[in-house]
Formats: sequence, C-alpha cells, structure tokens
Amino acid sequence: MSSAGPRPPFGARLARAMDRYGQLCVGIDPHPGMLKDWGLSDDGAGLQEFGARIIEASADRVGVVKPQVAFFERYGIAGMEALAQIIRTAQQAGLLVLADAKRGDIGSTMAAYAEAWLNPERDFGADALTVSPYLGYGSLDPAAAAAQQYGAGLFVLALTSNPEGQQLQLAQGHSDGEQSTVAGSIVTQAASSNAVYQDQPLGSIGLVVGATTAHLAGEHGIDLTTGSPPLLAPGYGAQGATAQQLRSGFGPAWPQVLVSSSRGILRAGPRQADLISAIESSRSDLQ
Repeated sequence: MSSAGPRPPFGARLARAMDRYGQLCVGIDPHPGMLKDWGLSDDGAGLQEFGARIIEASADRVGVVKPQVAFFERYGIAGMEALAQIIRTAQQAGLLVLADAKRGDIGSTMAAYAEAWLNPERDFGADALTVSPYLGYGSLDPAAAAAQQYGAGLFVLALTSNPEGQQLQLAQGHSDGEQSTVAGSIVTQAASSNAVYQDQPLGSIGLVVGATTAHLAGEHGIDLTTGSPPLLAPGYGAQGATAQQLRSGFGPAWPQVLVSSSRGILRAGPRQADLISAIESSRSDLQ
C-alpha cells in the first residue's frame, strides 16, 4: 500500500478508535472448520471471502481487527496473498489491523520481521504486531525502533491466558537488582519503551494479558497502568471470560484494554446480519 505521509503514533490512533467504537477487537481466524461451516472453499479464495465478510461487518462498528497469521500461513503463498489483501481492505475500510504473528528473534532478523509487518509500504504492513520477548526484552529493540519510525505498534506477550505460560511468566527473577516475576519485568521494560509516547493517551508498545489471567497481575504486584500501555486481552466469550471478569481482573487498567473476540463472533456467521448482531452484542456487553 502507499502511504500519504507519516502516521501518528499507533497509541494515539488506537485511543481515538477506542473512544469512538469501544474496546472490542474482532479476530479474523479462518479455521478450516469455520470455512466449511460458512460454505467457503478451503483455499486462498475462501480465505479472502471470509476476511471480506468480517471486514464488512466490522467497519464502522469496531476500531480494530486481528488476523491470526498462522491460519493464513498454512495455505502457503495463496494464504499469504489473501492475508495481504485482507490487510489492505481492512485499512481502506478505516480499521486498524493488528497482525497476530507473535514474531520474536534477535538483531537483523528481528529488524527484518519488523520491516515486513510494520512498514505500511510492505505487503503485510499492519498497524501493529504481536511479538514475543522471551529471547530477552532487549531483542525487541529493532521492532520498537521500527514501530516508532512507522507510527506502528507492538503487543508484547506478558501474561498470557494459556495455563502452561505461567510456569515461565510468573517465575521469579532479578531485574536491576530487584526481585520480580518475568511478566513483571516485561511490564516494567515496556513502560520504559513507552517513555517516548508519554504525551499520548496510550503508549504504542502494548502488552498481551489474557482475559482469564489479568487478576494474576494484581496478585503478583504487577502494575498494568504504568506507561499507559494498550492491553490486548484474548479469552473473552468463547474462551470463557465474561465482561465482568475483565473489568474486575484489570481493575484500574480497564480503560486501556482492547478485548479480542474471535470464535464468539465468527460462529454467528456466515450471514452478515448475524455477524453484525454478534458484534453489536459484544460491544454493548463491554461498555
């Protein structure tokens, strides 16, 4: 896609979108079974149609859509071509696109991932990208630099909803001479990364904190408000978390939360009216 000029910081753009449309983010997760349920072909054309229907239902109703990259990669070149088209179509419809790719590497390799996913001139130029800090938070520096350069954002895995993640994320360690959990250290370092965005309503370096694990932050002394990071919360709806659990679990950080819902909305399809109804219902529930 072509860029008309430098984009404002992602955090500022996300804050505007959330102010206008609320805190719901709609996932674009083309499971093979979902394609079959929707009567779509199990190929690139089916993926494009699936994405187009979700974008049509989401535009002017939510601010953000989140394609799950793995479900496109499994189709090879055809899948990635479909993903590139979906990203462009969503952005043209006024939606922010969060590419859920969970990239993480070191040095020039991390810089290459960041260029591929955050540069708006590239085929997969999304507005934000999920990244993994578990090669050391400093390994994300090239991605953070690219995010600042391109007005893009990152969502750093911090306290995820999968139970096995807690073995690592809640392990105790030492950071700057102080004992903390691994997740707590990530949150602190993300706050430092957001110092360059301190004049914005939200930082551009966000965190992934599961809807079903947010309460663990408070239990382990982790302040999710520090640095004003946007907080991506998967786990709402089909995965079991309710809106009330989200509000309670995130506490004072609730205004920063972008709530992701995929299956909870997608299983309402394929009729457009049913998708819209599911989106509107979730938006209302989260208000």
